[in-house]
Amino acid sequence: MDLKLLFMSTLFGIICCSSAQQEGNECIKANALSCGECIQVGAKCGWCTDTEFLKQGEPTSARCDELESLMKRGCDAARIENPHGSQRILKNKAVTNRKKGAEKLRPEDITQIQPQKLSLNLRSGEPQNIKLRFKRAEDYPIDLYYLMDLSYSMKDDLENVKNLGTSLMKEMSKITSDFRIGFGSFVEKTVMPYISTTPAKLLNPCTVDQNCTSPFSYKNVLKLTSNGHQFNSLVGKQQISGNLDSPEGGFDAIMQVAVCGEHIGWRNVTRLLVFSTDAGFHFAGDGKLGGIVLPNDGRCHLENNMYTMSHYYDYPSIAHLVQKLSENNIQTIFAVTEEFQPVYKELKNLIPKSAVGTLSANSSNVINLIVDAYNSLSSEVILENSKLPEGVTITYQSHCKNGVVNEGESGRKCSNISIGDEVSFNINITAQGCPKQDKPESIKIKPLGFTEEVEILLNFICECDCHKQGIKNSDMCHNGNGTFECGACRCNKGRVGRQCECRKDEVSTEDLDKNCRKDNGTDICSNNGECVCGTCECKKRDNPEERYSGKFCECDNFNCDRSNNKLCGGHGRCECRVCICDANYTGSACDCSLDTSTCLASNKQICNGRGNCECGTCRCTDPKFQGPTCEICPTCPGVCTEHKECVQCRAFGTGEKKDTCERDCSYFNLIKVKDRDKLPQPVQAFPLMHCKERDANDCWFYYTYAVNNTEKEVHVVETLECPAGPDIIPIVAGVVTGIVLIGLALLLIWKLLMIIHDRREFAKFEKEKMNAKWDTGENPIYKSAVTTVINPKYEGK
Repeated sequence: MDLKLLFMSTLFGIICCSSAQQEGNECIKANALSCGECIQVGAKCGWCTDTEFLKQGEPTSARCDELESLMKRGCDAARIENPHGSQRILKNKAVTNRKKGAEKLRPEDITQIQPQKLSLNLRSGEPQNIKLRFKRAEDYPIDLYYLMDLSYSMKDDLENVKNLGTSLMKEMSKITSDFRIGFGSFVEKTVMPYISTTPAKLLNPCTVDQNCTSPFSYKNVLKLTSNGHQFNSLVGKQQISGNLDSPEGGFDAIMQVAVCGEHIGWRNVTRLLVFSTDAGFHFAGDGKLGGIVLPNDGRCHLENNMYTMSHYYDYPSIAHLVQKLSENNIQTIFAVTEEFQPVYKELKNLIPKSAVGTLSANSSNVINLIVDAYNSLSSEVILENSKLPEGVTITYQSHCKNGVVNEGESGRKCSNISIGDEVSFNINITAQGCPKQDKPESIKIKPLGFTEEVEILLNFICECDCHKQGIKNSDMCHNGNGTFECGACRCNKGRVGRQCECRKDEVSTEDLDKNCRKDNGTDICSNNGECVCGTCECKKRDNPEERYSGKFCECDNFNCDRSNNKLCGGHGRCECRVCICDANYTGSACDCSLDTSTCLASNKQICNGRGNCECGTCRCTDPKFQGPTCEICPTCPGVCTEHKECVQCRAFGTGEKKDTCERDCSYFNLIKVKDRDKLPQPVQAFPLMHCKERDANDCWFYYTYAVNNTEKEVHVVETLECPAGPDIIPIVAGVVTGIVLIGLALLLIWKLLMIIHDRREFAKFEKEKMNAKWDTGENPIYKSAVTTVINPKYEGK
């Protein structure tokens, strides 16, 4: 059962190993016909340029293989094309190390990410690793645009925002010395809630006693400025408006703020958009309620600081907003009332680098809300990349503060970054194959919410260096029908064959097929290949070390005899199904060693002169002798005596060698049996000696001694056979006799007592019988079942 299990496990392992080889050798499966095709398969693949490399019957694609396999097959390492990717840094301005109070720098002179531009040469399947550093600069400029809902419900909030400019300037001066603020407002599309409303209602959508401005979609009130008093002055002149439904048109306003950079005055600095409202929002599709069906075009439509196309374009979608906010590096802070917190928190999860703060009923806490949200946003850096070219993948690993390392999607970001902290990112960029356009590409990586970015130019290694030395229309390619490059012919269109000697329309004619048969009774190319232009091109095996060869693909290097589950015993190579043995080995499986040193005995004789050395092993000619050099004779006289002391000490712990047993007697395997019947009998193929020996106590012990190949085995009966002592028998006999006599005496006494007891009981019975007062013939307790009744009136008449 154990052998069967072992065999099944081994077979399963071989199958799995073979399967793994088949799955793993992409180079063989690719059938690459040129060096360029080969190196695009994967980083493990190489191309042998040696013109003499291919054996007869091997196709051109056999030049493409794993590097180790190519060298095993005889291709010199210098003849293997195996290009590697590389990288070059084109712009590497160091991150800004600036202390507080230092000279003020222009925004374009501040660097927070390094390097800024690189060039990569990508080999298919070989990743290129780049390292980016990011450091939050001190005193970095900030542009903040305050976008406010001016519907009627925000009336009391407007009063608090009127003084926001100078107060926020003062608070933000603790963070940066270069701060600018702007203001915009929104209400709703004029066509939406007022479709059935009178013109007078449009001019003043509030109640009669309230003075409100006409509804509008978005108004840019104040371009970004460093003048806080101007902010207060212009905001103080704003009036509340109104609409008839709860959601507002804030998405229209956010889109215009994002894309109208010149009107808003955005600089290439930290850009913050504060969106303040106490209501929900309309999004793409809601415009249909007012007959607006054109999707938002994502362009700027401001005239005289008013959004003019609200009646023409629908609201933007959330995804469209995310795209534009990201493109323009704008971080959004949603300052909303507690009632709408859940809605805007869900929106925050969809917009990267955004935050949500709870606005008090009258916006009195707006300054603290903005500062807290800014600190939260700026303490996290998240990298994003532009669209990747086809076949290019990218992975991130972040090294953050306190030794924290993140991978996967978390590898894009680091949190809890303070001003002056530096973090780094390891980025792997890998290409699979070459792009169809076969031209350089570029991607950009940037931290969300920042204007700085890293530009990476991608160049793809699609051809080998030897391709440049190719000879077009070479005579080596059948009268110029191909280009000779990298040691092989790359055939012109319509030509096939190793030397491009055939046209495609000729490859399967009967006349050509005859040249691919060894004789009329055999298959084309021995069924191990294809006939191309009258020449056999042998099939390729999934295992790169196994190959068909020969003019008719009749040979292979994997169907030779095996020994110890090794091809040619591991001492030769298989050529055309015959083992070519190494020196000092012979036999069909190279399993017979010609070395006689293993047969030399201690007396320097081959097999002690009692046998012949065959395949490195002694074959003893005298059947009495055995062992590696025919030195052991188990049945010779004196064998039992020779091993007696060692058997005695190992089996019973007695004898002269009991103190040195471990040292002197470990040369055989000891096996204990229960009785003599279990000892081996002399029917084995190897000689066996039965032994009977006596110890110092006159106890006999029985064992067998045998040599099975090189293993010495001793089977011993585990119990000693000892004679009984001289004084023990009388003692035992006396004890037994005494026990018997005592038993007889006790039995007689018991019998006597029983006789006396029976006699007394019988006498007592006789006495009671004589004293009875009733007739001994009747039973005194018997009553008749018949009852007689006499009629008193009957007087016998």
